[in-house]
Amino acid sequence: MWRSILASTLMLALFGLAGSALVAFTWEGTRDRIAMNEKQELLRALHAIVPPELHDNDIYHDTLELDVPSLQGRGERLVAYRARRNGEPVAVVLTTVAPNGYSGAIHLLVGVRHDGTLAGVRVVSHHETPGLGDGIEEGKSDWILRFTGRSLGDPPLEKWKVKRDGGVFDQFTGATITPRAVVQAVRRTLVFFREHREELFAPAPTHGNDGGSEDG
Repeated sequence: MWRSILASTLMLALFGLAGSALVAFTWEGTRDRIAMNEKQELLRALHAIVPPELHDNDIYHDTLELDVPSLQGRGERLVAYRARRNGEPVAVVLTTVAPNGYSGAIHLLVGVRHDGTLAGVRVVSHHETPGLGDGIEEGKSDWILRFTGRSLGDPPLEKWKVKRDGGVFDQFTGATITPRAVVQAVRRTLVFFREHREELFAPAPTHGNDGGSEDG
């Protein structure tokens, strides 16, 4: 009986080792592909905001990381992707987080041109209610596209709110919390840009130029 138990134990151990080795091998084999897919997805989003024909630098690597609690998620850093042409600043895309969505944090890319106007806003990830709050997705409605061209002067700062709060931005039927959170996050981003424009466009380091209801 002891021999049988020992044999079973050894067999389970061997299966466990084989399974672990297979998982490790699979992860190692797909890691680079996953990283490349993530890079391509991010580049598509960046270029949707700042088209590649508008800049001649490597926007993916020309970055700046900042500690800005009002704009970043917990345990994250604010990343600025800088677009330049002939060495002159064109725009910056910031990884802003709206922490107060209806179902949690909403991760955004907020592009701001050098003159302070919005190049565009895109939602990277969220957990908002399907059919209500998910209207912030470009594929669900054109609401997120309406930020393009806006600035702190258009509308005036005090009007950077949803209409229910006395502002100019539409909310969704049955869902106010989600668009409110996004509008507030974009407004905070524009204020930060205005106050840190020179820092955001500081010369790139050497390596940077390589190769229920949501109403409320």
